[in-house]
Amino acid sequence: MRYLLDTDHFSILQRQAGAVYQNLVARMAQYPLDDFAISIITIQEQMLGCHAYINRARYPNELVKGYEIMVRLVADFKRLPILSFDAIAAQTLEQLNSQRIQLAQMDARIAAIVLSREMILLTRNHRDFSKVAALAIEDWTI
Repeated sequence: MRYLLDTDHFSILQRQAGAVYQNLVARMAQYPLDDFAISIITIQEQMLGCHAYINRARYPNELVKGYEIMVRLVADFKRLPILSFDAIAAQTLEQLNSQRIQLAQMDARIAAIVLSREMILLTRNHRDFSKVAALAIEDWTI
């Protein structure tokens, strides 16, 4: 695997609409599917969002919609390999934290996974991820 899709890129694939989706799919089509993965952090972020939606539901139809979203998420997660947050990523995260880089917790964990596996992160979030000097980032939606 060469590329890790950040949550934003993975979400674009899930929506399957718009110019950013078309651009991303066109770029990805140039590589074998096994060059791509998502992280367990992306799963955590999306499941937390779904969980929050379900917990805010006030009516049965909102619960139904929330659980339908969850079913779609689980199906989407099966399409690409999932990279775990392992001991090497944890060590890398400690190194990032020692550098006092201002990065959101989930973004720091994603960066640690990418760095520990020497991959390229596909993301639209250049503003935050560019704070990590050694991190290779690309935006395939443009």
